[in-house]
Amino acid sequence: MVKNERGEVWTLAEMRGGKLHSVSYELLAWGRGLADALSVPLGSVVLGDVPPDASALFKRGADKVYTVTDSELKHFLVDAYATVLAGMAEKYEPQIFIASATTQGRSVMSCLYSKIGCGLTADCTGLSIQDGALLQTRPAIGGNVMADIMTRLRPQMCTVRPKSKKPLPADTSRKGEVVRYSPPGSAVASVLTYLGFKAEPRVGLPIQDAEIVVTGGKGMKNAKNFALLDELADILGGSVGASRSAVDLGWAPHSSQVGLSGKSVTPRLYIACGISGAVQHLAGMSGAETVVAINSDPEAPIFGVSDLGIVGNVLEILPRLIDDLKSFSKEGLK
Repeated sequence: MVKNERGEVWTLAEMRGGKLHSVSYELLAWGRGLADALSVPLGSVVLGDVPPDASALFKRGADKVYTVTDSELKHFLVDAYATVLAGMAEKYEPQIFIASATTQGRSVMSCLYSKIGCGLTADCTGLSIQDGALLQTRPAIGGNVMADIMTRLRPQMCTVRPKSKKPLPADTSRKGEVVRYSPPGSAVASVLTYLGFKAEPRVGLPIQDAEIVVTGGKGMKNAKNFALLDELADILGGSVGASRSAVDLGWAPHSSQVGLSGKSVTPRLYIACGISGAVQHLAGMSGAETVVAINSDPEAPIFGVSDLGIVGNVLEILPRLIDDLKSFSKEGLK
């Protein structure tokens, strides 16, 4: 790619079911600070089969919205998406391109960087401008250190963890420019065939979208006891998460893992059940507003970040907590 120091900052918006996903607004919060530091416009790129609500992106910080609308882009097929984005990058020459570290973002950005011959830093937890270049911070060596990375070629590309930054407040006075890009027909053609989508069985919303997250660790003893977490989450209207150790033991799916090697969550209430509080796990739930911890070890690190700590056997406490909650009416829980 041509090295364009005055190019725009771009974010990759995501469409789910014909609507903009919340990660699209989170990315704009990251991009707005970078674009302001560089004194360049902030653009949001949207691919799909229906035009996006550009005004929603303008309200959340975008100066421009680049749209690509084609029936062949209804479903996410990584090769077609990457080919289209490569053509756009060649034409408009952004200097920074950010995507979310979702399945879609990770897949398309890893394919895109190989097409256009630049670098890519994955799972960033911090972004800033240093000497006119993008400084990307991410965990390394199993999360034991934080590495600062700069890439020489443009665009400087990275993915950031979902829920690692809150969207900017909506500003209804903001307006912007819509740029419609028409790729050649061959660009949207894919060697893949979309067969369908089967959702993973779970309680509640995906953990990164949930307002209440009930998470279990090795203290739950076995997979069968995770049913207690399912029951508690169902009563509270929340979702179930897991520590890395619980996932590694096969007690919970990887999609429920909270931590540096899993997902970052920012719920209003986080209930940690049988979790000691390794630094990698704490990094994934540090954005929670209120933390309740249940652990038999009074010296467990999780208590150091908890608003309420309960020292005791989680397998004895959870059934009592569930029974007490059931005794309240729905109005009493509100």
